[in-house]
Amino acid sequence: MKLTIKWMMLAILLFTVACSSNASSESEKAEQESNTQETNKETTSEDSKEKADEPGESEETEDAQEEEEAVAEPAEAQYRLNEAFWGFEPINDSPAEAVLLTIDDAPDKNAVEMAKTLKELEAPAIFFVNGHFIDTKEEKARLKEIYDMGFEIGNHTMTHSDLKTLSEEEQREEIVKLNDIIEEVIGERPTFFRAPFGSNTDFSKSLAEEEGMLVMNWTYGYDWEEQYQEEAAIADIMVNTPLLQNGANLLMHDRDWTAAGLEEIVKGLRGKGFEMINPEEIEPVQ
Repeated sequence: MKLTIKWMMLAILLFTVACSSNASSESEKAEQESNTQETNKETTSEDSKEKADEPGESEETEDAQEEEEAVAEPAEAQYRLNEAFWGFEPINDSPAEAVLLTIDDAPDKNAVEMAKTLKELEAPAIFFVNGHFIDTKEEKARLKEIYDMGFEIGNHTMTHSDLKTLSEEEQREEIVKLNDIIEEVIGERPTFFRAPFGSNTDFSKSLAEEEGMLVMNWTYGYDWEEQYQEEAAIADIMVNTPLLQNGANLLMHDRDWTAAGLEEIVKGLRGKGFEMINPEEIEPVQ
């Protein structure tokens, strides 16, 4: 009997020890898991903090958006059209000794090279486009190349017809159709309009205004006259004409002799103290 009691007591003691050991093991395991979770939380928190401290994708996106907004923002108007001489007057403190360069009948044979010359000279200009010069893919590619070089594209009608000889519907076709084509090529509609021969009508002026285009003629030009169809002659008259004045609107064309003399024309004007007006700084149609 005594022996039986002893064995029973020993069995109870061993069971108690075993339970205690298992409880301790479970407690240690739970503590280890808790420590692991805390470590993971700290690591995640530190990683998040590092990502927040480093310039990441979010900041790059914001910078890109700011750059796009800066590019899209139009330049402040610095010059206003004066129809008395079809030139430009300065607004506020803009330099009075400045002229506007324009190239008509583009993009024919020389327009791209003329744009490259002006680009190298950092001389802005407006290229007035005729629809019959952008009939093909190659011609449209030339127009896009000129635009991509940073030059303003103007409307010079589809077929270079005298608007005074056309009906109102025909005038609309000459003007609006070209705007549509230009927009397809460069992604925006022109903001300047020049009628062939300077021959405007009340309807064409009104239509241009509806289309958001400033109507402009010119102060002087010579390259269609026989005596100036040569490089030296056209370069000389464009710089030394008595018609040169502050704000003058210079008319040139996509012609071999004008293209050849273009660099001397720009250098000659600058030699006389004239800056080149940026078309983006011209006050738009009201």
